Amino acid sequence: MTNRGGSRIGVLVPFTNTNLEPDMMMLAPSGVSLHFTRIGGYDEDEIPDENQMAELGASSLDEPLHLLQGAHPDVILYGCTSATLAHGPSFDRDLAAQIKSQSGALTVTAAGALVAALKVLRVSRIGFASPYVPSLNDRAIAFLADEGFETVSRADHAEPLGNEGQGALSPDAVYDLGLRADRPDADAIVLSCTDMRSAEIIERLERALGKPVVTSNQAMMFQSLQVLGAADPPLGFGELFERLSA
Repeated sequence: MTNRGGSRIGVLVPFTNTNLEPDMMMLAPSGVSLHFTRIGGYDEDEIPDENQMAELGASSLDEPLHLLQGAHPDVILYGCTSATLAHGPSFDRDLAAQIKSQSGALTVTAAGALVAALKVLRVSRIGFASPYVPSLNDRAIAFLADEGFETVSRADHAEPLGNEGQGALSPDAVYDLGLRADRPDADAIVLSCTDMRSAEIIERLERALGKPVVTSNQAMMFQSLQVLGAADPPLGFGELFERLSA
């Protein structure tokens, strides 16, 4: 899958996340190597609500960035969507600038990548789904509204999920969540969360709904490949990746 002389992507991963790493390996094309460092700043035993995720977003990245820089990545991904959704677009942009300043690497945030992907797809109305608690979904929808996207429908998970529970959702459960988020006037469906197994059901959900599906990890890889100038993404991950190939 990788070419040791090719581009390198470094990824900052929340320490309880079990799906970001396998997703990135699945989404990366040949010639791109992946390098991961885990980050903390939240209580693994608490429900990851807006307060927990805001704490994660505000936690120091000095040591994780120092460790990740040992791999000399060309691009660094901030691999938690909700940590900056909880704060707002200005915070997200400032965090990306901070990471770039400290590391010297091009920087992509999960929340910023969702916005960039929706702009590439030229959509304005979305259906939104995530494994977050409803109050954090409120923050996410407000973030996207600030960036010019109207959420016309949403699907909250039926019960609060802990960190382990979010990562344990099956692809079929994520697919059903995406179906519930749809409405005829939604131009696209957004599945937010880097620890949710949504990349595996992108094409299946797009076929069922007849519209693009954007996920956190897919969007991060898409934007990374854009900035790296790579145009050979793996097949089977939706209309967004097809735009890169075109």
